[in-house]
Amino acid sequence: MTREEKVQLVDSLADKLSETSYFYVTDSSGMSVAQINGFRRKCFEAGLEYRVVKNTLIQKALEKLEPDFSEFSEKALKGFSGIIFSSEVGNAPARLLKDYRKSASSKLPLLKGASIEASFYFGDEQVESLAKLKSKDELLGEVIGLLQSPASNLISALKSPASNLAGILKTLEERAQ
Repeated sequence: MTREEKVQLVDSLADKLSETSYFYVTDSSGMSVAQINGFRRKCFEAGLEYRVVKNTLIQKALEKLEPDFSEFSEKALKGFSGIIFSSEVGNAPARLLKDYRKSASSKLPLLKGASIEASFYFGDEQVESLAKLKSKDELLGEVIGLLQSPASNLISALKSPASNLAGILKTLEERAQ
């Protein structure tokens, strides 16, 4: 690979990293080419992108980004590295890793590090907790559901027969006194 090609690769990788808020660095050493291609196919089917890139090129791309990724580079960029990019959901790569390991009856690929909204997670033991993270949409749905709950209870009480409504009003009046 020529120097110009490396510069172009670093630039395209830096653009990709700046566009996505979620990326995972994995170690797939010990996997065959067929297994890596199978994993890449599973990533594609899940709407994720998987790339195998040299650590020095990843590090140079991370240096171009605004938040400081030096801690991430020191801890996660050792050995054979592949990057999983997720543009929408932060827990999708962790769920994919868990599912792939179950279906392939393997402990590979291993998670070396993850960056989710500029927060860093290191080590393969983090896969389980990262897979349980809820997305922004899921959290917003829960909050909206909680906010709607009192209103829906009031509406159902108002729709109940008049005798029940009178009883509710009487109870509320007695509480106020």
